[in-house]
Amino acid sequence: MNQEEERERLIHYLSREIRDHRVLDAMRRVPRQRFLPQAEQYMAYEDRPLPIGEGQTISQPFIVALMTQALDLKGTEKVLELGAGSGYQAAILAELARHVITVERVETLADHARETLDALGYTNVRVHLAKQTLGWPLEAPYDAIMVTAGAPKVPATLVDQLTIGGRMVIPVGSMWDQDLLLVVRNKKGYTAESLTPCRFVPLIGDEAWSET
Repeated sequence: MNQEEERERLIHYLSREIRDHRVLDAMRRVPRQRFLPQAEQYMAYEDRPLPIGEGQTISQPFIVALMTQALDLKGTEKVLELGAGSGYQAAILAELARHVITVERVETLADHARETLDALGYTNVRVHLAKQTLGWPLEAPYDAIMVTAGAPKVPATLVDQLTIGGRMVIPVGSMWDQDLLLVVRNKKGYTAESLTPCRFVPLIGDEAWSET
C-alpha cells in the first residue's frame, strides 16, 4: 500500500468520529510525512503520535482532527497555535483559516517547521520563537487558539487573547495526563467543556509549567 492509499485509509478511519468534512479534506491535502524525520515517515498515516526530536512529538491524527473540529473554523479567522512542533497542525489550520500564527519554544523545531511550511507553499502561516509570556499578545485578539501542550489550568493570559465568542482548545491537567477542554470566551469570563482525556507534553511558560 502506498502512502496515498494509507492516507485515504486513515481518513476513512477518522470519519467514523470526525464529522466536519472540511477538517477531513484538510488532512487529506496535507502530507503528514513531510513533517516527520525520515526514519519515521513510513508510519506517517498510522493513528499514533510520533517523535520529531528534542523530546517532542507530532500529535496523533485523531487528536489533530478532534482539536481542529472543535475550533469550528469557517475560513475567515485569525488563529494562534501554541506549540508549533513539526508544523503539521499549523498546516491543517492554514487550510481552514485566513491566517495562522504559531509559536514554538525550541528554536530548532521552529526553524524546521518554518522551512517545511514554506516549502509546501503556506503563505498564511507565521512561525515565531515563543517567549516566557504565553501566546503572542502582539497580534491579539484571535478568533481561535489551539494549545498543543498540557497546562495545569486554563491560563488567563490566553483567554485574554481571544475575541469575545472566540474558542480555545487546550489540554489541562497534570504533567502526565490531561483533559482536552473547549474554552469559549464570553463577556463575563469563559465556559469550558471537556472533549476527551489526552496526554501532551507540558506547556512551558508563565501560568503553566516551569522549565526546571
